[in-house]
Amino acid sequence: MLRGLVALLLVCATQAQDDEEPFKLPALKGNAFFADPFANTDSLGSIWEVSSSAKGDGSQFDGRWAIESASANPEDLGLVVKDKAKHHAISAKLNKKVDFSELHEDQKQFVVQYEVKYQDTMECGGSYLKLVAESDEEFSSATFNDKSAYSIMFGPDKCGLESRIHLIVNYKNPISGAVEEKHAKSSSDFKEIFTDAKSHLITLVLDFDGSFEIFVDQRSVNMGSLLENMQPAINPPAEIDDPEDSKPVEWDDKEKIPDPMAVKPEEWDEEAPKTITDIAATMPADWLEDELDYTKDPEAVKPEDWDDEEDGDWEAPLIENPKCEVGNCGPWSAPQIANPDYKGSWAPPMIDNPNYSGVWSARKIENPAYFEDKTPFASLMSITAIGIEMWTMTKDIMFDNVILTDSKLVADDWAAEGWNKKALKEKLSSSGVGVIDQFLEFAGDYPIIWGILVAAVLVPIVLFYMCCSGGSTGEPAPADDGAEAKKTDKVTPDDVEEEDEEEIPGLEGEEEEAVEEVEEEVEEEEEEEAPVTKRRTRKAD
Repeated sequence: MLRGLVALLLVCATQAQDDEEPFKLPALKGNAFFADPFANTDSLGSIWEVSSSAKGDGSQFDGRWAIESASANPEDLGLVVKDKAKHHAISAKLNKKVDFSELHEDQKQFVVQYEVKYQDTMECGGSYLKLVAESDEEFSSATFNDKSAYSIMFGPDKCGLESRIHLIVNYKNPISGAVEEKHAKSSSDFKEIFTDAKSHLITLVLDFDGSFEIFVDQRSVNMGSLLENMQPAINPPAEIDDPEDSKPVEWDDKEKIPDPMAVKPEEWDEEAPKTITDIAATMPADWLEDELDYTKDPEAVKPEDWDDEEDGDWEAPLIENPKCEVGNCGPWSAPQIANPDYKGSWAPPMIDNPNYSGVWSARKIENPAYFEDKTPFASLMSITAIGIEMWTMTKDIMFDNVILTDSKLVADDWAAEGWNKKALKEKLSSSGVGVIDQFLEFAGDYPIIWGILVAAVLVPIVLFYMCCSGGSTGEPAPADDGAEAKKTDKVTPDDVEEEDEEEIPGLEGEEEEAVEEVEEEVEEEEEEEAPVTKRRTRKAD
């Protein structure tokens, strides 16, 4: 019964959404440093610009980009990588610079979120974003390349069996000014995104307190702290080994030494061989000493065009001797066995070293490069642009609904109007699993969908009831024959012999079949619970 109810609700909700709710781009509800839903193809060239630069090794960025649809709705566009085995680079300026010191002061978050869809199974390549760091020179998309300094690199990467979601922070040493990459630990439970050809939501949330969390399809796959979970660590050690210290000459770090008092036993024969001939062995009865491993092919025939004068005497080619298939041909010799008297080279046993000084280590000194940054979030380099610089062996990778904001709530609202609806449709339209099973699985992952589904069906029903019932005056409605017949099953003159099938407008194909299945389940349950002796008919329209 539950599956039948779900089928009816699902069909009604999907039909209502398709008929009454046209495709809409996600609407921004809050502050964003950058937000692009790829409303039209004009984004390429106006917002996003392809790099005309070259890689540091001289390779050209010859990969093509396009803004096109990859779903059933032609209005739903995204930025697509068009070529495999090529280098790609494209970037866009932010609407507003990301200043992490300001975000920290205001106790706000920094959120990066975008959709990625691998329309072909991902073989090898990246699909991550580079958030370009502010520099003395104004950013130009034309010169964006693999050497462009970035503040944060974030997103999926895969090659062969190895896959990860990068979170790399370029941290600037406040003393030396040197910039060093800091890597977050590996994420988990996300590898199916590379093979299922569905749209996936990739989210990074950086909190002002330095904590971070990575989400895939709104599921947490990694979390940690900039202070505690980056390699190498943000803060260097307070002490280091003294580079001028060295191990004293008399320092003995050998824990064990050969026993100087030990003497080789007289019976120890170092010359004894490791193996000897087995004198007890005898030649097997089926051994053929006169047979060779290879013999002339008895079926071979001298070619007709063979000329003895020019080609020499003809001989049949050799083949493996069929009598020697088990290796029992040729001269026989007794096998070798382990020598019971073998001892090998003698060495004195090891004993504790009476002069052992322990493991030597250099003395510690204060680290001249030491610093302690208790607020690494505030120290992150400001961001002025967003770029995608990648090499891939997979084409048609789509990026969509990119947003950089200071609130996860804003990013969630953005996803609710974009990815959530898209993901549900993709889930229900995928092959191999029944529609209802897919919906139940999706609803198990995202329970809020039950509320949305019930609201989509019940709200119209309630409104319809209110409109039809009109205002209540507290007085009973006048009785009529039709109402009395409905209460008592009394037959009226205009009843018909056969009950007509009532069609639900707007349903066809698989949707209509789903509704029919639900009606059949309901009729069967009614017959089991309360059998009737007379069938009530419906008025003809």
